[in-house]
Amino acid sequence: MTTANRAWAKRNLGFDPIDTPAPAGSFANARAARPAADLEDIQREIIDFDSEGPEGAAFFAFSAATGLSRFTEIPWPSGLAPQADANARKGSSGALPDADALVVTWTVDEGHALSRVLTPGKDSRNDYLPYKHNFAKISKKMRKGCPAINAKRLGAYWTGKIGGKRVVYFKSDSHLSQDTKEPPKEGATLPNEDVWRQIIEEVRPRIVITTGTAGGIGPDCEVGDVVVSPIVRFDCLKWLREEPYATQSFRSGPPDTALFAKARQLFKANAERLPPENKRAPKIIRAASVPRSVLTTDFFGFDTSNDHYRLQGLGSACEMGDAVLGLVRSRTTANVPIWFAVRNVSDPQIKAQGTLRDQAELAAQIYKGFGRWSSVCSAIVCWALIAA
Repeated sequence: MTTANRAWAKRNLGFDPIDTPAPAGSFANARAARPAADLEDIQREIIDFDSEGPEGAAFFAFSAATGLSRFTEIPWPSGLAPQADANARKGSSGALPDADALVVTWTVDEGHALSRVLTPGKDSRNDYLPYKHNFAKISKKMRKGCPAINAKRLGAYWTGKIGGKRVVYFKSDSHLSQDTKEPPKEGATLPNEDVWRQIIEEVRPRIVITTGTAGGIGPDCEVGDVVVSPIVRFDCLKWLREEPYATQSFRSGPPDTALFAKARQLFKANAERLPPENKRAPKIIRAASVPRSVLTTDFFGFDTSNDHYRLQGLGSACEMGDAVLGLVRSRTTANVPIWFAVRNVSDPQIKAQGTLRDQAELAAQIYKGFGRWSSVCSAIVCWALIAA
């Protein structure tokens, strides 16, 4: 059982984020480095932090964390190793190409980890192709300063194969939590919803996966655990609280678990990069009911030992976007037989110690230390779902 506090952070990250704050140069966003940074600033830091950039170098120099340069190659089963296309396939008129599977990830470091595992030799930041199809139209709904507006694109992508199946890997710059804070007018859609619908209709996949980091709910979660959920649920208490789907859940079909045992074996190649105090090997949590599913909040929430955000009992992990996929699927006629949320625990339950901002800062620094390494685990599970 793990409930992280400042002492845990010092033992596993090499510093106490509250007593000895990380240097300003280790932040992607200057606002997040301020002692008075609010929760929105801290949330944005998680999205933008780049372990392969200058802030990553500063973070590694200060902490005990390690970058993906320490990645150990994964001993894939014969004939099933992920292969990146030498040149990404393209659709017509700026659209994505069709494929058997569509895998979508979100933060900068999630993109690095996913591409290191599933598109070897092609990095999400440096190599993936920009995706701008209908950007001018969709971005009209977005607020100034959000990631997509700053990047002038909806995302970036590459293509590859797993066991003969064609895959599109998409690093999204559109985020439910960042695009806008205005609920849609009656009959209208959210910009992130528009992006989801568009890329699904273009790729026409048999399976869709949304993947990346999440906060573990409950003390049983450890960094690196992976939740595989065909169920996603909204927990909207803020700007989307009046929407009809504010607490709605959505369900897909069950996962094919044939390669889950192999996936757990493959975790071992890089497990030593996870927190040294992990008490066991990362596990795969299959969500068969709503209380075990992936929970999508419309606020920056994380589980605390005093259950400040009332997340306990609502899901196995919380994040800020996956239920949009379920919402889109419920509203579209696009042929998507099956979809999953595959979320790795990047920060465990946080001890209710100090102020709520202190707790958020602790969770964020744990993410910055181990988010990419826990995302290696979820990328392997994505492989298992596609290759099965």
